[in-house]
Amino acid sequence: MMGAHARPHAAAGEAAGGPSRVVAIAGSLRRDSLNRRLIEAAADCAPEGIEVCVYRGLGELPPFNQDLETGAFAAGPVRELCEQVAAAQGLLIATPEYNHSVPGVLKNAIDWLSRPSAGAVLAGKPVAVVGASGGRWGTRLAQAAVRQALFATESLLVTAPALYLAQTDGPFDASGYLADEAARGALRQILQALAQIMRTRA
Repeated sequence: MMGAHARPHAAAGEAAGGPSRVVAIAGSLRRDSLNRRLIEAAADCAPEGIEVCVYRGLGELPPFNQDLETGAFAAGPVRELCEQVAAAQGLLIATPEYNHSVPGVLKNAIDWLSRPSAGAVLAGKPVAVVGASGGRWGTRLAQAAVRQALFATESLLVTAPALYLAQTDGPFDASGYLADEAARGALRQILQALAQIMRTRA
């Protein structure tokens, strides 16, 4: 069973009065990923008191294999991911949509994080999910798939507001900057909703 059911203790780095740390994961390995741009925009426009840390090791994670679990959590990229998420007060996930669902690399990361060897880091963890797509349908189905997996891990999900960026030639400029003020405002609102859950959990 993938899901963890024990709620973890508060992270050791959780200091009263300091900024709340949010780890942001883009579920794409593409160099010019729209979703990486989206979480970079979240880091840029985060409300005061929230520090968004962009995770960049998704492509280094091995495929989940229970036979390799002990070694994977002893050292290397799996352990590094788990330590980053454990030390953060919240998690932000930006997902593309592939074939009406979540990319395998992102599901793989969630599967590693869900294991008991990870320390139940997703159980009780506040999580927000957003997404961007170059197509006209956005990422509604992919975000639903991510939320379904996070429901199994007993994470605390932001249910509203939501952000489903579609036809993203408009919101991002030539340099990859999220220039659309409505989208930036939505990101700030989502981070504020995430911060509210983090405060109630602290």
